[in-house]
Amino acid sequence: MSSKVERIAELAMKLGNRHLAEYGAARSRHDFTQRQLMSCLILRAYLKTTYRGLVDLLRGHGKLRRILGMEEKLPHYTTLQKFSARKDVLAVADAMIGQIGKAALGSQGAGAEIAIDSTGMETTIASAHYNTRSGHQRRRWVKLSLAVVCGSLFPLGLVLDWGPGNDKCQAFELLQKSFENAEPRLPGMMYADAGYDADWIHGICREVWGVRSIIKPARARADGSLGGVYRAEMSDQTLKKAGYGRRWHIESFFSGLKRMTGSALSARNDANLLKEAAFRLLAYTLHR
Repeated sequence: MSSKVERIAELAMKLGNRHLAEYGAARSRHDFTQRQLMSCLILRAYLKTTYRGLVDLLRGHGKLRRILGMEEKLPHYTTLQKFSARKDVLAVADAMIGQIGKAALGSQGAGAEIAIDSTGMETTIASAHYNTRSGHQRRRWVKLSLAVVCGSLFPLGLVLDWGPGNDKCQAFELLQKSFENAEPRLPGMMYADAGYDADWIHGICREVWGVRSIIKPARARADGSLGGVYRAEMSDQTLKKAGYGRRWHIESFFSGLKRMTGSALSARNDANLLKEAAFRLLAYTLHR
């Protein structure tokens, strides 16, 4: 356990060096660099602890302090809390996720494939199962729409929103972000389930980015035929021949994410809930 935490701290420091300036302001106290504080937030998400709990852990872990460059001084827990509240923290976490996915995609060559889907993370410790059994209505949750590189199971693009809602609402932003992160080496194939069944999604993938899209049709006409230009090609035979079963790689990723980090978020306001979801995703990615 200890060595895994240390490895995640090392990776977080390396990634932070590429996306963060040393200090947020020229006249700041310069006690801690931005990548040190960012790495602390990633560790907090991985360990599922509080700001105060993380500082207490660092106080008793000399090797982890050396990795973070905090041998002489540790940040107060309110310093981490204030850094987390900054608006650009979420964008930095998003950029780190994209960088990891780009490297994973590039290592697979021209035949690389991605799968997209969404999952929800609860805003309360009460599970969806408990709410259903107790008759409580599940009003909303943090919705993670994600593109994952098949095979390596590393995320390439992330869009955070609020559920419930149709997956198509986040599809354009997710595809654009994922393909931009992948450039110049785009995937050859994109898999998606019936929640993304729309001819315009096929069009974005194929006509704009040159990526072959394989999407399970949500419904057919009364005579069994499929409408649309590209939807008409999505027969059972086509899906099977194109390896549609590899779409389940993203389901495996979601399963691992929730097993390790949990499915319930602990933050209380909307902005922090979105950030916590992103940091849990980033922490799990570094863990893998």
